[in-house]
Amino acid sequence: MFTSSRPTMRRRALAAGGTAAALALALAACGSSNDGSSSMPGMDHGAKPSASSSAKASPSMGDMPGMDHMASGNGLSDTKDGYCLTSQDGTLAAGKQAAYRFTVTGPDGKPVTGFAVDQTKRMHFYAIRSDLTGFQHIHPIMAADGTWTADLDALKSGSWRLFASFSPDSGAGKGKGFVLSRTVTVPGTETKTPLPAAAKTAEVDGYTVTVKGEPMAGMAHPMSVTITKDGKPVTDLQPYLDTYAHLTAFHEGDTAFAHLHPTTKVNGDHGGPELSFNAELPTSGNWRLFLQFQTGGKLHTAALTLKVG
Repeated sequence: MFTSSRPTMRRRALAAGGTAAALALALAACGSSNDGSSSMPGMDHGAKPSASSSAKASPSMGDMPGMDHMASGNGLSDTKDGYCLTSQDGTLAAGKQAAYRFTVTGPDGKPVTGFAVDQTKRMHFYAIRSDLTGFQHIHPIMAADGTWTADLDALKSGSWRLFASFSPDSGAGKGKGFVLSRTVTVPGTETKTPLPAAAKTAEVDGYTVTVKGEPMAGMAHPMSVTITKDGKPVTDLQPYLDTYAHLTAFHEGDTAFAHLHPTTKVNGDHGGPELSFNAELPTSGNWRLFLQFQTGGKLHTAALTLKVG
């Protein structure tokens, strides 16, 4: 009896080992990124956060007035809570428009095809180079099989991080906001642009943007933006994505992501000159802010560096 049972036990052990190996490979495929980003500080591939990262994050961040529910977390991982950002595109051509294709898979490993609408869109997609230049904010198109295509403007050579911001409308992630990212390489000689010094004002298309407030790392803090033109207050801001301004920020060094919106109530094409924000930037240091606002049907993007203590 013992002799005949041993082969059976060995077969069961081998089968169990094979199943575990297959599961490990599947998890590794979802948790790995083409840039080896799992070894970078601040990355989260589904593991429990460390004490230091937990202290920097605010669980109520997405529920605060003016904050985008989609932008919880720093976005420096390609996986979270079983959801995974996958793509076969590890490189994109330099100097010309490029199509980046990606898929979001759920905890069951299948492509997600149902997404909730946030600020009039089901997916917000961002591109930023490692030196915090070349900012792009676009809204990709999804095919029936769950494959998204993001049509990017010409990219300069270097390393780029691409962020997908979304909320599933069903399954375990329903009602939750996710920001996942991967990096791509744009071949060629990379010339890095030094980060401009911290400043309270920026110029774009004849407009002057002035930031007031002193945000502190990991704390909600009031901040305001005033927009003027030729020294006069601007009062004809038009709604853009259901708000008067769209503000995205990236942290110097690791390109960590933050996203917030004005608390100012939208009232037709009469926005401005001052927009109030409830700012919460998780870590200290320099952040590059990109403020998008619309007048006369034209979108303007102002950029400035904000130092957070």
